[in-house]
Amino acid sequence: MYKIGVVGPPPSVERILAVANEFEHEIEFVPFTYEDAREVSQIVQEHNPEFNGWFFSGPIPFTIAKNVLSPDANIVYCPPTGSNLYRCFIQMSIDHDEVVKRVSVDMIDSEGTYLREAMSELDIPAEEMHVMTYDEHYDPEAITQFHLSLWREGKTQGAFTTLFSVERALRDAGIPVYRVLMTKMEIRQAMKIVIEKAKSSYFKHTQIGVEIIELEQFDKIAERAKTRFHLQHLELKIREILLLLCERLDGSLMANGNGRYQIFSSRGAIQREIEMLRHTVEQLSLEADVPVAVGVGFGDTAFSAENNARKAVQHAKERPQFGIVVVQDNGVMMESVGEAEELEYAYRSNDRELLEKLNKANVSVKTYYKLRALVQRMGWKSFTTTDIAAYLSMTVRNAQRIMGSLCEVDLAEYKGEEQQAMRGRPKKIYTLKK
Repeated sequence: MYKIGVVGPPPSVERILAVANEFEHEIEFVPFTYEDAREVSQIVQEHNPEFNGWFFSGPIPFTIAKNVLSPDANIVYCPPTGSNLYRCFIQMSIDHDEVVKRVSVDMIDSEGTYLREAMSELDIPAEEMHVMTYDEHYDPEAITQFHLSLWREGKTQGAFTTLFSVERALRDAGIPVYRVLMTKMEIRQAMKIVIEKAKSSYFKHTQIGVEIIELEQFDKIAERAKTRFHLQHLELKIREILLLLCERLDGSLMANGNGRYQIFSSRGAIQREIEMLRHTVEQLSLEADVPVAVGVGFGDTAFSAENNARKAVQHAKERPQFGIVVVQDNGVMMESVGEAEELEYAYRSNDRELLEKLNKANVSVKTYYKLRALVQRMGWKSFTTTDIAAYLSMTVRNAQRIMGSLCEVDLAEYKGEEQQAMRGRPKKIYTLKK
């Protein structure tokens, strides 16, 4: 059974759960209510391992949760739309038997553009609309005061808010207030998304995973051996270390000889134990006193997973410091896995126009995407060839050739020069084109 956490203020959670009853029985929706949205961080951090996904009542709890969960976490919310806002106008007009035009509205920054767009479609003069936006570190008292001040000055007929605590405070003050709530149709759509993501994530984690571990120059260890049984003792020690990893992965170990080993397990188990794999690699390198290369491959079949693992280990051996490389079934490669400098990029593309340009520039797809991933991870607006040479473990001359070629095919742009402190030519500054 899949478990989805539903997070929001009590009225919103009740509304979501009412729609959840329409869905299939193997999905369990577990409610988590709060009085203040700032409680969301603690809720998701404490309970995240128990759930396959999270459904948030709005953009505020969603944004808070996004900041504490991993980037690939299965989280959704119902974004406020024009229909949510129009519902408030119609309800308020009916309740007060008058046409409502002058209102104050609060909304999180990320949804502010859509809010103003919806307002403009109603042809309400800008001076009659009072909008306050804020980030996830909002002050409910300041937002309440914003609505109160406008009401007391006679500038508004009422208030629309996305916050439960603000709604309650304004109602206690006797001000006409309406929550910008999601419609049942929007709840159904978002619910379908989180369920499909949960199911696909489950099948993704049950994919086959293969680790190929190679101790380089293993045959030379025998030459350095001081005793006849040194190599046999070393092999036993290596197997002991790898069996401990296998136990954690619930996998099976296969020795291919001459310092080469394979471990078969599931994708979910391997991803969960990446830190254990890094620790194992360090142990092996210390025991054998040789570099260790690891390639991890994922796939729907043992053949495709093993094939991806072979690509990964070959790529790991080409890197100066070896380490762990992962090749996924969707054509994405990850270097320095589990480390601060982890880099993720595609090594294949279906973009014919891009392929033609790269072919003309004599630059591989892998190199180009790797460069893009580095620039994005480092947050560089511009960079020099020295920068990319240092991070991508290549010579400055090679980096200069790559950037010059990319400029020729309009995939990069020469922006200027950087004068060096010491003597020599100034460094050229580049930027990648989108």
